[in-house]
Amino acid sequence: MHKYPYALLLVTVIFGLFCAKARGEDGREKAFLEQVQERDSVLIADQLRYGVELKQVSEGTSLAFPDWSKVFGEGVEMVAPWKMDTLKTKKGRKGQPSSYDIKAYVTLTSFEEGEYQLPPVMVARMTGGRADTLVFDPMVMDVKTIPIDTATFKPHDIKAQIRYPVTFREIAPYLALALGVAGLIALVVVLILRHRRKAAGRVAAEPAHIIALRKLERFRSEKMWEPQKQKAFYSGITDVLREYIANRYGISAVEMTTAEIFDRMQDTDAPKELVSQAEELFERADFVKFAKHVASDQENASAVPTAVRFVTGTYQAELEAEVESKR
Repeated sequence: MHKYPYALLLVTVIFGLFCAKARGEDGREKAFLEQVQERDSVLIADQLRYGVELKQVSEGTSLAFPDWSKVFGEGVEMVAPWKMDTLKTKKGRKGQPSSYDIKAYVTLTSFEEGEYQLPPVMVARMTGGRADTLVFDPMVMDVKTIPIDTATFKPHDIKAQIRYPVTFREIAPYLALALGVAGLIALVVVLILRHRRKAAGRVAAEPAHIIALRKLERFRSEKMWEPQKQKAFYSGITDVLREYIANRYGISAVEMTTAEIFDRMQDTDAPKELVSQAEELFERADFVKFAKHVASDQENASAVPTAVRFVTGTYQAELEAEVESKR
């Protein structure tokens, strides 16, 4: 019985064993040990291939290799199981089988310094109804570390991560996203403003007499009667009436003089008494504005009521005229 069990995986492909690549001094076949990454020495964590290279292997032979999954102890680890590569193929003569040069190996590594004796490679073969076992001399794996000069070595702090400059390609997606969001916000604002303008346009305009009465309400304060404020007081009242006359009767009262306004008012259906009172209010306002006239408290107190009566009276007269026309 051999020390190392054979793998359950039988390589029935096709290969037979004729001779080894190299032989030891005693004539026995010898395994090979080579680095995956070639160096002048084996360092910690380097990977090595350990196995055998066979030449002129006849076709039709079955091979079995040892199961090393639990063979290696501390210091050596198996990275990859057995692997077979065909190095060369030679066709046989007429009636003769082909032959192959093959290479079989496992991949090993070590994370500890030291010399490690590897197990011998034993290969079981079966060809032509005969079975035998070939034994290959083992190899020694010498693992080294990089020496450190403790006399000159100085420990250094951990270096921070390297910060590379940001490129336009990296920030382009964020710029596109920001522009998209800004455009969406602008679109929402435009739609809201447009909706508000349409809503405002649908609201019916207030009647002229409502606008005039609301504006006249601001002039009821007695503080407006003070001599230094009378010019603004009478100008404000007459300006409200000018706008009302323009909206109610279509007269360009804002641009006309007092005489021109009331000359045109004679052709309207406004009550004559109200027109006369409004004309007296306008004339008094002209004296205050242009002749530096100081109106009495009684005149000041009657100014707003006179303007209100003119607005409400003319509006009421217009309503009555509409009712009469419908009868």
